[in-house]
Amino acid sequence: MSIYKDNVTGKWRVVYRYTDWTGKTKQTSKRGFPTKREAQMWEHEQMLKHDAKLDMTFASFYEIYVEDKKERIRDNTWGTKNNIARTKILPYFGERKIAEIEPKDVIAWQNHLLAFKRANGKGYSASYLRKIHSQLSAIFNHAVDFYHLPSNPAQKAGNIAIEEYKEMLFWTKEEYLKFADVMMDKPVSYYAFEMLYWCGIREGELLALTPADFDFTTHTLRINKSYQRLNREDVITPPKTFKSNRFIKMPQFICDEMQDYMGMLYSLKEDERIFTISKSYLHHEMNRGSKVSGVKRIRVHDLRHSHVSLLINMGFTVLAIADRMGHESIDITYRYAHLFPSEQTQMAEQLDIERMEKSNGEKSGQ
Repeated sequence: MSIYKDNVTGKWRVVYRYTDWTGKTKQTSKRGFPTKREAQMWEHEQMLKHDAKLDMTFASFYEIYVEDKKERIRDNTWGTKNNIARTKILPYFGERKIAEIEPKDVIAWQNHLLAFKRANGKGYSASYLRKIHSQLSAIFNHAVDFYHLPSNPAQKAGNIAIEEYKEMLFWTKEEYLKFADVMMDKPVSYYAFEMLYWCGIREGELLALTPADFDFTTHTLRINKSYQRLNREDVITPPKTFKSNRFIKMPQFICDEMQDYMGMLYSLKEDERIFTISKSYLHHEMNRGSKVSGVKRIRVHDLRHSHVSLLINMGFTVLAIADRMGHESIDITYRYAHLFPSEQTQMAEQLDIERMEKSNGEKSGQ
């Protein structure tokens, strides 16, 4: 460990040497400190970080968290988590000693987020606030599980409990067919939306499809990857969850349509993407098609909800729908319970019968 003063700039520089997990000696340095004391503080923080002592600041521990977790999380997911940490968490907790942060500090931070208002007067959505809190809690959990932090103050404070009702939008089959009719002028758009609506796959799953994923003999579509555009590069990642790896049975007309579409693509190789478009292109086309057809505007992802709604109306079970969608059964039950009206009606009618039978039994026993 060395601290030097640059005679040219008058600034202080720190060179810190340490031994990594393989036993090799490594070196890190930083220059530009206005005072020797600031240089010493940075040096001390590096010692704490490399010794994993929880006397370090939250910002220093976050660097450890990044090193431990980044390679275990999908690139696009990590990008979201890191952005939340850098913009919503570190500015508030970064300079605090991680071991000294208490539940009351987390509550004060939550209130700070709740009080935020954009230029249009709206604050963060309830779902986004919960996502921010979950990321803070994940960092503290990592410190508890692996670095001997006694407890998680974010967990004790509890998540940001505000209610937000969001209506789940979807198209009926009739609405989708009106939309699809006006999409026929652009084959890539038409066939992309056909796959999204009739197969219920995610945008990223659609954009990652290659000819090798289709088996037209068995009418089977393989879902085992997802497309993302990250840092101006095309990135293929595993699907959203383990359950998302699945095989989907396609109706005959989709098999016919996709064979027609792939026949239009010149010299298409087995491992090449079929839909070389972007998510923003799909969103733009959704705007265009909704406007021309006159159907209500929904999100591209809402086509997935529309597919679930269609399957529910066709009478398929929660388990069968969950397998097709790459969800757990409990997720389908929770998210789409309001779309099972017939089951709810049957329950109410059966409860009526049960109550009447009990009343009649009591009367006959008199």
